[in-house]
Formats: sequence, structure tokens, C-alpha cells
Amino acid sequence: MLRGTSQRVAIGSRCRWFGGRCDGFQGGRTARGRVRFCLVDRILEVEPGARIVTVKAVTMAEEYLADHFPTFPVLPGVLMLEALTESAAWLYRISRDFEQSLVLLKDAKNVTYRSFVKPGHVLRVEVTCRRMAPGESEYLGTGFCDDQETVKGRFTLRHFSLAERSAELAPVDQRMIRAARARLSLLRLPAASPVSG
Repeated sequence: MLRGTSQRVAIGSRCRWFGGRCDGFQGGRTARGRVRFCLVDRILEVEPGARIVTVKAVTMAEEYLADHFPTFPVLPGVLMLEALTESAAWLYRISRDFEQSLVLLKDAKNVTYRSFVKPGHVLRVEVTCRRMAPGESEYLGTGFCDDQETVKGRFTLRHFSLAERSAELAPVDQRMIRAARARLSLLRLPAASPVSG
């Protein structure tokens, strides 16, 4: 059983952290074909252990916009927070050379929303690390659209590997880390990027 949860995780079982089966994560989709939200389209800058700058382009092709809202489509606030969280998770992974397979939002504080992000706009995310320690890290993140602040908040991420709880899950950790490394190779800017790893 994972500490802090009431769920057991075993190879082949459903895992609430990434929306599918623990052995079925495949680069953006789970084994059952459900779409995972990927709210970082490109990493623009990285200072390992310190800060990251990313972007998310919002398009009408994103399915959730049909319901949020039909006559006034905007990026939902919870997905703006997810963009901050995903950016911080990339900063952690790059800074620690993917030492842990799971990086999850533990809590968010003082999150404020100031403006909408509509299709056709780009959300620019800047995240700075306030503290990086074994097991968790703290960040301050801000999102901008056309230089106007849209979202800001402080948040804490938990990071761990499944094998820390059960040695039989080590192969799952390795698959998740390989998938994350492959995804990072798609998010990096070409050669001029200061990203290492």
C-alpha cells in the first residue's frame, strides 16, 4: 500500500496517478486509449535546480473546450494549474536526472486567476524552485498570456518511485522513466537549449 493513500498498486492494476494501468503507460496515452492532458508543448529555458520556462498553445482542437464553455471556450483554471505543475515536474526531473518515476502535485496554495486563455493564445509558464528535498519540492509558478498574468500560485510536488514501496514494481518505474525521457526529447528546443540530461 502506498503511504498517504488507501490504494494498493500492483503490476497491471489501475493507478489513479496517471489515469491507466501501471504497466500500460505509453507516451501520452494509457493502455486503454484514454488521453492524458499534456500541458507543456515546449521547454524554452531551464536552469536545473532553479527555474524553467515553458509554453502551452491553446487550440480549438482540444476536446475539453467543447464543454468549457460552448459559446466562450477558454482553458479551464485547473488546467492552467496543471501547466504550472507539469512545468515544475519537468524542472525536477531534469534537475535530478529522472531519479524518481512519479512526480505528483501534493498541494497548491494561494492560486489566483486573473485572465482567460482562449484558443489561439499561448500560455507562457515560469516556475522557480523554492526548495528541492528528498521526497518533495516547493515551487512558485506564474502563467502569462501576451505578457498579462493569467495564473499564479505556490505548490508542492511529491516525488517517489513505485519500487520504494514494492520491489516488483521496478520494471514499471523504468518504463515510466523511459517514456518521460522520450517525451522530454520532444519538448526541448533544438541544440541551443540549455537543458541537460
